[in-house]
Amino acid sequence: MTASKPLLGGVELGGTKCVCLLGTGPGDIRVQTSVPTGDDPAMTLGRIERILHDAAATHGPIHALGIASFGPLDLSRRSPTYGFITSTPKPGWRNTSVADRLAQAFDVPVGFDTDVNGAALAEGRWGAARNLEDFAYITVGTGVGVGLVAGGRLVHGFAHPELGHIRIARRPGDHWRGVCEFHGDCVEGLASGVAIAARAGMPALQIPADNPAWGLAAHALAQLLHTLVLATAPRRILVGGGVIEARPALLDQVRRELLSSLNGYLDLQALAGNIDRYVVSPGLGTLAGPLGALALAADAN
Repeated sequence: MTASKPLLGGVELGGTKCVCLLGTGPGDIRVQTSVPTGDDPAMTLGRIERILHDAAATHGPIHALGIASFGPLDLSRRSPTYGFITSTPKPGWRNTSVADRLAQAFDVPVGFDTDVNGAALAEGRWGAARNLEDFAYITVGTGVGVGLVAGGRLVHGFAHPELGHIRIARRPGDHWRGVCEFHGDCVEGLASGVAIAARAGMPALQIPADNPAWGLAAHALAQLLHTLVLATAPRRILVGGGVIEARPALLDQVRRELLSSLNGYLDLQALAGNIDRYVVSPGLGTLAGPLGALALAADAN
């Protein structure tokens, strides 16, 4: 029975909000609470600790903790800054120790990785990527990130992949400089929620459907998918995040732009299936990210 499984704690650190979970999986979430990320890590992490301690006092002890965080992160266990958020543009959070602080607060095994890697693990365990050995999870929100699974394992090298920051072929005639403080017109600089709002000159929720900003964002995202398809040949690509959740029609634009960009070089229908079943929304919906933290906890336990 689900109730007999060890309770897991999960923390999804996002650019706008942090979600705390206590449970064992999507069918057993005992506590789900959100707090603003803000620009004071000590205050935010302190609130997270109190939420999880209170949850454990009510429902039982936490046996493992998963932390799925915005990045970049230091994931090298031999590094003196393992568990840190490093060169993030998020105000106040650069060079912040996250994993060690929360590990000391709970004294349990801790799984620590990027928010998109966590979401990818959750989708592979419970969602739209079950039974797949090779797939990608993309989030389009405050930033653009990619969690990549190959051969049933998350892809890591000297660090985690940062495919949201790749350079792409721009749409002819588009010379807008982008908003990424590091790269300007990388994918994140052109297609994140912040970028779309900046290009349109208004909050994303107020941008009309026929505003050119949507098509230009779809083009940039499709270039990211083009790179993924040719570099790693994922069997499915999941695209989620706040921007896609708020504007599902953008996903259809991305599909069309991807097919146009590939220009018949690959027969996706034969290799991976219909485009509508190849580029899909996360099976876990808005819970993909928070459940990613539980998936990291499950693997740490």
